[in-house]
Amino acid sequence: MLSVRKLAFIVAILLTFLFISFYYAPLKQVTYNTYFGPHYIPKDYIPIYKAAAEEYGIPWELLASIHRVETIFSTMDPLVSSAGALGHFQFMPRTWVGWSHPGGERGELDESIDITDVHLIEKHQGYGIDVKGKGKADPFDLYDATFAAAKYLADHGAASGDIEAAVYAYNRSEKYVEEVMKFYRAYREYYKPVALPFR
Repeated sequence: MLSVRKLAFIVAILLTFLFISFYYAPLKQVTYNTYFGPHYIPKDYIPIYKAAAEEYGIPWELLASIHRVETIFSTMDPLVSSAGALGHFQFMPRTWVGWSHPGGERGELDESIDITDVHLIEKHQGYGIDVKGKGKADPFDLYDATFAAAKYLADHGAASGDIEAAVYAYNRSEKYVEEVMKFYRAYREYYKPVALPFR
């Protein structure tokens, strides 16, 4: 039988771990990565995936898989990678705005450029999309990012059934393709809608 003092100590340790897990970014990522098992998808995101997938003729599970691998369903904090990729689906700025816009070879743009400018995106034929007509296309807006990812994947093979080619175009790494395809096959087999914890 645990004494009150020992029980209080265990509870304090658990609370401390939870606090660190959700306020210390690297450990927070590990916690979310563990929470989202191979078949788990946040239930609030599924209708967005399905709407974007229907619009561009691709499997919605592919969007869920990309989202899972890129940012663990947007739990990455901040939603900016060390390479400069931005938002829920980790677009490089020049991919978002369009590669005809001057910038870095890896897809960087000068920070003074407003990458949400829909006229700029239209001019340079980028993948940024203003889904709800709010006047800007924002990679940090889940709807805009999801529909942009769907369009990109569709344009690079997913709409014609070449899923792996589309994934490779999204991130030119065989390891990345393997990881996305692992989740894609898992979600196609079955999926379990879950709530995002601590939100």
